[in-house]
Amino acid sequence: MNYSYLLKETIRIAIQEDIGHGDITSLLIIPDEKKVRANIIAKEDFILAGMPFVREVFNAIDPDIAIQISFDEGAYVKKGSIVAKISGRARSLLAGERISLNILQRISGIATMTNQFVKKIGGLSAKIADTRKTMPGMRIMEKYGVRIGGGVNHRFGLYDGILIKDNHIKIAGSIKKAIDLAKKGHHLLKIEIEVKNLDELKEALDAGVDVIMLDNMSILDMAKAVKIAKGKAIVEASGNVSMENVRSIAETGVDIISIGALTHSARAVDISMKIV
Repeated sequence: MNYSYLLKETIRIAIQEDIGHGDITSLLIIPDEKKVRANIIAKEDFILAGMPFVREVFNAIDPDIAIQISFDEGAYVKKGSIVAKISGRARSLLAGERISLNILQRISGIATMTNQFVKKIGGLSAKIADTRKTMPGMRIMEKYGVRIGGGVNHRFGLYDGILIKDNHIKIAGSIKKAIDLAKKGHHLLKIEIEVKNLDELKEALDAGVDVIMLDNMSILDMAKAVKIAKGKAIVEASGNVSMENVRSIAETGVDIISIGALTHSARAVDISMKIV
């Protein structure tokens, strides 16, 4: 998969979507040769993630725009801080303002939420992971935000990992049949299967899998599942994970906690760009 191409295409589409045949307001008001400086400003505390994408946006609009970034990716930025300084043609800065801020606010929001979950399970062995519940076209950026926040990426798409879910099992006829069919794939691919209860867990382990996903299980059953699967498979917990229960889930001994909310429900942080 050519991730660089996908990223550039996402940015190209975003620019076309927002600018179209031109920013008519700026074209009427601002002289073509007018140059300005602007600051990107934090309006709340957050974990910074996404400035490489901001660079890509402005570079696609106008390669002559200069950006001076004040913080490393993953840095804790306090309210009122100048995140970056930008200079160049005024029309170009305003053309890229909304697109770049939309991306930066969203990806920083994802990194911030991920970091909060990671801190909640501090000292325990479990890892916080994302899912495929991303905005279409934004997956590369959103999963990047998870990594910057201290989490790990689950599979990127349907093409890079076998994950047998309830609908696969329904169509195949049983857990064992689904696993046996999946084993016909490439020998280097790990097989993961979703189970809803301890009986399904035992059936999956008997059939032989690499990873077990515990779907919406109680904390008590998760702890039992970890004991049953110990030494036989990696154990992942998924479903209804919150800030309130994530540490209890991690304390069961699961290896991975996957959280869809990291990408589908993270709040965009408040960031602005002001001409100086």
